[in-house]
Amino acid sequence: MANKAKIILGIDPGTLVMGYGLIRVEGKKASLIDMNVLKLSRLKDHYERLQLIHARVNELIQEYKPTCFAIEAPFFGKNVQSMLKLGRAQGVAIATAMQAGLTVAEYSPKKVKQSVTGNGNSDKEQVWLMLQRILSIKERPDYLDATDALAVAVCHFYQESSPLAAVSKSKGWEQFLQKHPERISR
Repeated sequence: MANKAKIILGIDPGTLVMGYGLIRVEGKKASLIDMNVLKLSRLKDHYERLQLIHARVNELIQEYKPTCFAIEAPFFGKNVQSMLKLGRAQGVAIATAMQAGLTVAEYSPKKVKQSVTGNGNSDKEQVWLMLQRILSIKERPDYLDATDALAVAVCHFYQESSPLAAVSKSKGWEQFLQKHPERISR
């Protein structure tokens, strides 16, 4: 039976700029479909920004028909108002995905960086350079928020394709080994 292609939509939520990236996964290979940003800074009203996030995520879902949705969890900052606004932006994106029937996965910024570069403290430039190699991307985007979102999608791909992914979805090692006796070396 042939492996069906999966499409993963990754989101880097933001209140001024929201990044998004889409990858196609066929077997163990991922390829770039699209990455870009939604600029929200021109709007003063926070509720209009939330409405635009909802509309754009919905458009992406309608256009590309993703099978998975992954989003970066907000990091904890000192400005409570900024954190609340970021949480709302993330919540709108998640609710839009759930309304479309997509499964949602959330990853911390550190987990995303670690998955893509091997170092949870990598900067945006290092993440971009690694994505460029992994997905054979030629052109650098104008905004690294787009590559951050792409990194979220790639992180989800790695998490789902890891042998440990089956363990986390099951009830532990015992059940995993029962389902995969070929993994036991004698």
